[in-house]
Amino acid sequence: MSVFEAIADPVRRRILLTLVDGPTRVVDLCSHLSDAQPISRPAVSRHLRVLAEAGLVVAEDRGRERHYRLESQPLDEVRRFITDLTAEAAPGNRRPPIPESALDALDTEIRRTVRQRRRAPAPHTSTTHHEETA
Repeated sequence: MSVFEAIADPVRRRILLTLVDGPTRVVDLCSHLSDAQPISRPAVSRHLRVLAEAGLVVAEDRGRERHYRLESQPLDEVRRFITDLTAEAAPGNRRPPIPESALDALDTEIRRTVRQRRRAPAPHTSTTHHEETA
């Protein structure tokens, strides 16, 4: 699952905000999240599983308890996306929506085609019209 899909859910975003303070048990997450809206332990566990698949949380076993901690490195993709969006919106910044390097191959192909057309003999065009008759 992508990071964007994982953080799309408001409950998962609240879980991440809670984990900013440090590793937390599922029961504590459930209690904290229930302040805003009741949520069951199995539901919190399912959300944590999605976050773990996206690489946003890591489970650590401490004796009989499992503590979940935030792994912020995958959020770099979101930061880059937001930076690109805000750079696009900045006045006077008219970057193309794709990286310029992606257009290098197109530029090469256009130059090659232009060279080929210059070298090719001009097609012969006739000024008289001939009609075939049967």
